[in-house]
Amino acid sequence: MQQLLNGLFIGSIYALFAIGFTLVFGILDRLNLAHPSVFAAAAFIGIELVADGGLSIWVALPIVMVVGAILGLIIERLAFRPLKNRPDAPLAGLISSIALAGMFIALLQWRYGPATRRFPAGSFPDQPIAVMGMTVTMLQIAILVISIVLMVGLTWLVARSRLGRGMRAVAENPTAARVLGINVDRITSITFAISSALGAVAGALFALNVNSAQLGMGSAIELKGLAVIIVGGMGSLPGALVGGLLLGLAEVFAVQYIGSSWRDLIAFGLLFVILLVRPQGLFRSRQVRDV
Repeated sequence: MQQLLNGLFIGSIYALFAIGFTLVFGILDRLNLAHPSVFAAAAFIGIELVADGGLSIWVALPIVMVVGAILGLIIERLAFRPLKNRPDAPLAGLISSIALAGMFIALLQWRYGPATRRFPAGSFPDQPIAVMGMTVTMLQIAILVISIVLMVGLTWLVARSRLGRGMRAVAENPTAARVLGINVDRITSITFAISSALGAVAGALFALNVNSAQLGMGSAIELKGLAVIIVGGMGSLPGALVGGLLLGLAEVFAVQYIGSSWRDLIAFGLLFVILLVRPQGLFRSRQVRDV
């Protein structure tokens, strides 16, 4: 049960990151590979706000979320919008986002240097709490609660709100949505902003959990995020949630019963088996849309 809880805690961060990843793909058919750089940038910015700015982590997290949304708007405007009318727009946008991610990482290195940065001691209460023979910390509980609240909020937004109806219309057929009077460019920008805001919060929570931020941390989680959204079903928000939790559980149990050096092998091996058994992912993704 202790390892189950630990897997849920780290898996919730993976799920939050992957949901931001799959939101853009599910609605816009675009794979934003600058998303991991937002994850890394948010970690460094969060540490700076707390360590140098003297802000509480509860004040820093909303600021990080806003910064992530702004970065999402920049990514959409610079890497995707200028290429949207090209016949190879998905591939061109993917390559363009990789280039923009490299620029973001270069700016982070210029601003913070290559060294690992950490939150100052006492940034968050770390006293353990015993619950039914298991040990959890306030930080782990906070990470799980924040992740669940954001994921539930996003699910409600997409399923119930007027903005969500616009998103679903664009996902189904952007040309028809434009004919019906929906501002497709506005929906696109908002989608990127929400996606990057979620990725930013995931980055800050991850850095808080391991108390470490490195320039390559986005690249390290990028493959995991891609694996999660493929296993869950490309474009499926529930699939990204379940896939992230499964990956977290697989990693934790691999470390516990086999060894830390086998963590990624076991985790990705299990995901590979799932794809062999169910190639479309755990949740059936939407049909390919007309453009």
